[in-house]
Amino acid sequence: MAPEESKKPKSPPRPAPSRVIVEGVTPEIDAGRFPVKRTVGEEVVVSAFAFTDGHDNLAGVVKYRVVGAADWSEASLRPLGQDLWTGVFVVRQLGWYEYTVEAWIDWFATWLKEITKKAEAGQDVGSELLEGARLVREAAGRATGAEADWLRARADVLGAPSDQGPRVAAAIDPALAAVMVRYPDRSRTEPYDRVLRVMVERERARYGAWYEMFPRSCSPEPGRHGTFRDAEARLPYVASMGFDVLYLPPIHPIGRSFRKGPNNSLTAGPDDPGSPWAIGGPEGGHKAVHPELGTLEDFDRLVASANALGLEIALDIAFQCSPDHPYVREHPQWFRHRPDGTIKYAENPPKKYQDIYPIDFENDDWEALWAELRDVFLFWIGHGVKIFRVDNPHTKPFRFWDWVIRQVWDKHPETIFLAEAFTRPKVMHRLAKGGYPQSYSYFTWRNTKWALTQYFTELTQTDAVEYMRPNLFANTPDILHEFLQYGGRPAFQIRLVLAATLGATYGIYGPPFEQCVGAAWKPGSEEYLDSEKYQVRHWDLDRPGNLRAFIARVNAIRRENPALHHDRNLRFFQTDNDQILAYGKATPDLSNIVVVVVNLDPYHVQSGWVHLPLGELGLGAGPESAYQVHDLISESRFLWHGESNFVLIDPQASPAHIFRVRRKVKTERDFDYYM
Repeated sequence: MAPEESKKPKSPPRPAPSRVIVEGVTPEIDAGRFPVKRTVGEEVVVSAFAFTDGHDNLAGVVKYRVVGAADWSEASLRPLGQDLWTGVFVVRQLGWYEYTVEAWIDWFATWLKEITKKAEAGQDVGSELLEGARLVREAAGRATGAEADWLRARADVLGAPSDQGPRVAAAIDPALAAVMVRYPDRSRTEPYDRVLRVMVERERARYGAWYEMFPRSCSPEPGRHGTFRDAEARLPYVASMGFDVLYLPPIHPIGRSFRKGPNNSLTAGPDDPGSPWAIGGPEGGHKAVHPELGTLEDFDRLVASANALGLEIALDIAFQCSPDHPYVREHPQWFRHRPDGTIKYAENPPKKYQDIYPIDFENDDWEALWAELRDVFLFWIGHGVKIFRVDNPHTKPFRFWDWVIRQVWDKHPETIFLAEAFTRPKVMHRLAKGGYPQSYSYFTWRNTKWALTQYFTELTQTDAVEYMRPNLFANTPDILHEFLQYGGRPAFQIRLVLAATLGATYGIYGPPFEQCVGAAWKPGSEEYLDSEKYQVRHWDLDRPGNLRAFIARVNAIRRENPALHHDRNLRFFQTDNDQILAYGKATPDLSNIVVVVVNLDPYHVQSGWVHLPLGELGLGAGPESAYQVHDLISESRFLWHGESNFVLIDPQASPAHIFRVRRKVKTERDFDYYM
């Protein structure tokens, strides 16, 4: 070796790899490809497996911050056993958060465990005390102010050449551990290998009641096409039932070409209004309003009046075009063409939709198309709309929705999108992962105890709850389930209670729902007879037997009970009758407990025993436990004892109980009451 080479300073040795393993972090969607979803004020409960070789103790944190913030906040990890740890943080503002997990060997806790065992066994711990003095002195170097001085003094005590008794007492003093935990040695921290995201939305993305209504059927005069002003006059009616969102089908000009007639007939008369989903005409397209409804100014007034009553307007966005849409003339490249040069209309064999052209999202001019469709959302946001129900998103590319929702949401994070995707589970879940805050569901076709229990357990107790929020529409203009066709008024009440309490967000299509309209187009069909999709209807809002008051009461119960504002707290309870479904929701502190018991049979009285897990509900244990269940529908009160109690439900009277569980409280005068 040359002399000059021997004089070169040696590089410091590379640190050995960390001995800590961090894996299995949840919630995590598809290896972090997609965000989890929360609303402002909700917790994110993070868990992870963290472990090392040997017997050293670990410590760790969940790190979190608003995306773009310079500094991380931290929440300590708590051990759950078997190397599983958990930590919690709260998201406090709209937008994007990010989080990850870090863990390290806790040398002080490891040392404390060792010296405690040896001291209890009467062994000499002189060397261990010196080791502890070093650890405490190093921590003092990481601390500041009075705590640094205190730690240095404590290190002097541990390292003093004196009797071991007082030194051991100082070592195992809980006060020392309490300070040391604040100044750990994190020089060998092991981070999780990715940073995960949270999409934080406003409360309405999680909780709300929707009412769907066709403005053109709002005229008080039979035979006249309704207007935005007529819809404005209908707002107090909707608000009186306690709804939060008024959802309007497409309000755009309707094409004339191949216009459909009543009951989806292929031939329309000169006065038939056609389907609102056949969008576009000489008057304009997706950024215009149907002239018979009024003007944009009239629409703006409708939005403002709705907001004044506590209602938000949700608009239907359907990315498809009538043959008369301006896009067809101005951008023919945005549509698929047959070999003969004609544009291919929409089909779902055997159904044909000659009045609709689907858009080709893969055309060579796709970037201009995508930008234009994004601007449709931005246009209506400019007119006060913050909620969009999107028609058939499963027939458009996933990556378009990933892009357009992110484009809109980054500018307007208050925006909410509802996916109308009655399709295969994988497709529905992918749309939700890609950004849709809410989704239609299979709820309409789940009518038995087994089917409801299985489906809602999947939605609320698997990782689907982290990204998919069902909006439980009890009926839609497209779907009139046979349960409603034949079950009469009790069937509508059953489905309303189920939708409103199984899910935090639900909806109905009215006035057909509150008027218990069950007439189908033909046997075996789920289409309404004389559907509003193809003709203007006139509704008598005071029709005898309507459910207006019942709906208002159920919505009031929802608002008054915060346990019903969430999905992930749903739990099913055992009953001994397959026609009786029982389930409950509770707030984390158990201050609000709601138990729902529903007779799923709209024709017959059903009875049976409901079994509640008293321990989980904080109601004590054993047959002597007494608590009151207050039926919030009928205002009846019952004193229940123990886990098992009898119910009898007549669907002709009321097919369901919505119980508020009230605990016994003893006053100073030894008088029992329930709260």
